[in-house]
Amino acid sequence: MSTGQQRHHHLLPFIAVGAGIACFSVMDALMKGASLAIGAYSAMLWRSLTGIVLMGPVWALGGGTWPATKVLRLHALRGANSAGMATSFFFGITYLPLAEGIAISFVAPLIALYLAAVILGETINRRAMIASLLGLVGVVVIAGARLTGKGHAPMAGWGIIAILFSAVLYAWNLILQRRQAQIASPSEIAFFQAVFTGLFLAMLSPWFAVWPSSAIWLHIAGSAALAALSLWVIAWGYAREQTQVLLPLEYTAFIWAALMGWLMFDEAVTGPTVIGAVLIVIGCGIATRKHTEQTAL
Repeated sequence: MSTGQQRHHHLLPFIAVGAGIACFSVMDALMKGASLAIGAYSAMLWRSLTGIVLMGPVWALGGGTWPATKVLRLHALRGANSAGMATSFFFGITYLPLAEGIAISFVAPLIALYLAAVILGETINRRAMIASLLGLVGVVVIAGARLTGKGHAPMAGWGIIAILFSAVLYAWNLILQRRQAQIASPSEIAFFQAVFTGLFLAMLSPWFAVWPSSAIWLHIAGSAALAALSLWVIAWGYAREQTQVLLPLEYTAFIWAALMGWLMFDEAVTGPTVIGAVLIVIGCGIATRKHTEQTAL
């Protein structure tokens, strides 16, 4: 393989993950519209069930076989995680601008450091502590401006709490998705995540489900298609490159969220939101720099 071909091959995981994050950001905007109309729970329930219909044939026609029990357990675990993570995030952004919600969710990689300490027994060093402090300051800057600024929504505080809860689950998701990408195909991951997320959410449907209007179904169908596509290309990328090498691409979501929030909801990006996002990203960069340097060597 020539040097040019090697470079092209090396860039493909980054291109795939970057494209997946862009699709996820557009999906977030569509889901915000649906959540405002019928509630975050119902929007997520119908999106998951639509995802099953979309991805089932793709998985089956691609030669999909029933996973081994241990793989199925991992799919179920990530499905449960996704049900709570996504629903709480979509609830949060119904009370916050899209860019603010994404910025606050950026603390997930920092939370992942502490989860790794609990789950994997890793030591939290001074670098990680400094990074966490910067991330915390960033969240305080964004939250403080939202809660004390003019015209803030009465439920903004609950929106911030919901997104922080979602970030904790997303930190766990970062650990799960790498394990999942190493043992299952992208189409299998996308299909079974929709299956298990839908199953867990459906348990509450007799009490909380709201049927969408025709216009909202378009939002839900579009978001389901984008979610499936995003899961597919991101899983493809993470199967070919290490998690912490690809992690900085997560921050491009802020640019897409700001753009979609402006286009669809006329949301302005405030100075405190940008400052807070920068502090959080710097914190994440400090936390992961050592690993990135070792990978480069």
